[in-house]
Amino acid sequence: MSGDVAVLGAGMHPWGKWGHGFVRYGIAAARAALADAGVEWRRVRSVVGAATVRGGYPGHVAGSAFAQALGWQGAKVTSVYAACASGAQAIAAARAQILAGQADVVLVVGSESAPKGFFAPAGGERPDDPDWLRFRVLGATNPAYFGLYARRRMAVHGDTPEDFALVKVKNAAAGALNPYARYRKAVTAEEVAASAVVADPLRLLDICATSDGGAALVLSSMDFARRHGVVDPVRVRAVSTVTPVYPRAALDLPDIATDSAVAVCPPPLSFRASIARAAYEEAGIGPEDLSLAEVYDLSTALELQWYEDIGLCAEGGGAALLRAGVTSPGGRVPVNPSGGLASFGEAVPAQAIAQVCELTWQLRGTAGARQVPGARVGITANQGLFGHGSAVVAVR
Repeated sequence: MSGDVAVLGAGMHPWGKWGHGFVRYGIAAARAALADAGVEWRRVRSVVGAATVRGGYPGHVAGSAFAQALGWQGAKVTSVYAACASGAQAIAAARAQILAGQADVVLVVGSESAPKGFFAPAGGERPDDPDWLRFRVLGATNPAYFGLYARRRMAVHGDTPEDFALVKVKNAAAGALNPYARYRKAVTAEEVAASAVVADPLRLLDICATSDGGAALVLSSMDFARRHGVVDPVRVRAVSTVTPVYPRAALDLPDIATDSAVAVCPPPLSFRASIARAAYEEAGIGPEDLSLAEVYDLSTALELQWYEDIGLCAEGGGAALLRAGVTSPGGRVPVNPSGGLASFGEAVPAQAIAQVCELTWQLRGTAGARQVPGARVGITANQGLFGHGSAVVAVR
């Protein structure tokens, strides 16, 4: 049986700081996706909501919150929490329901009303929570980790702050063309270098913001798509939600130590590289088949790491690939033609869904001024805390 499911509709609420609750953004995105699909809400048989600690508790559970706001009509509901991988896990749950014959059309929604400033742990004393520990014991905010990753790339691969700045310049130029992006202004490398130092060597413009926003998809069986009159839809062909392999020899959020490799050698692939590898194997493609990629650019340095992890180049080759223009608009494999998190900021449950929205528009050829010519295959790469892999392959 084919593992393809059709993407009938994609919708978003613009990213920003709007001061409303998460349900409002999710419902706006859901209605846009339903309209894009030409599917009435009452026809949807399942709703999968990507949740967030900030938006999902107490009293709200994402799937039912969205279903209630759209109007109770008997659809089954599912709520998924996997930190930044929540959106991909929600897509995986919807796809599984469709392929199992439990629903022929499913609405996937994620939205966030984010706090101001950098993410902090939820309140209370939780000494068994590694995310709580890294804030409270180490004082290691997310930008501290981003800075460590950047320093490692500089030491091991010879990357420079100027390389990191070029990532921001590229993504800001793409974001300026995206009506859903929070930051729609091109920047120069000089402006990146002049912005405030946050976690040396990273500056303010090297690090993504936290944002409000929402994204939604209408997924269906291929049979339903044909009956609905859609002959050649964008298709989700693979979803990777793998976990790491012991021992882990590199620091990774939110862990504050590595595993000993005295008795057992580290695996041949890093965790992030294994996420993309699993997606390629399921989809029956390789990185050489990609038309574009949407990756998780929490910082400019991390985008360079993703180039290597999704197989666009060998380990350490990310900066050279960027400088050669391969990942820029017009390059062989444009990366983050949406503008990425550099232009959107983090809206945690929505961002993996938003990446698939961008793939959908690109593969349809409806991305406007940021269109990648002839796009046929795309991959997303995202990562959630606590070992949640996140990658989606879409094709047309």
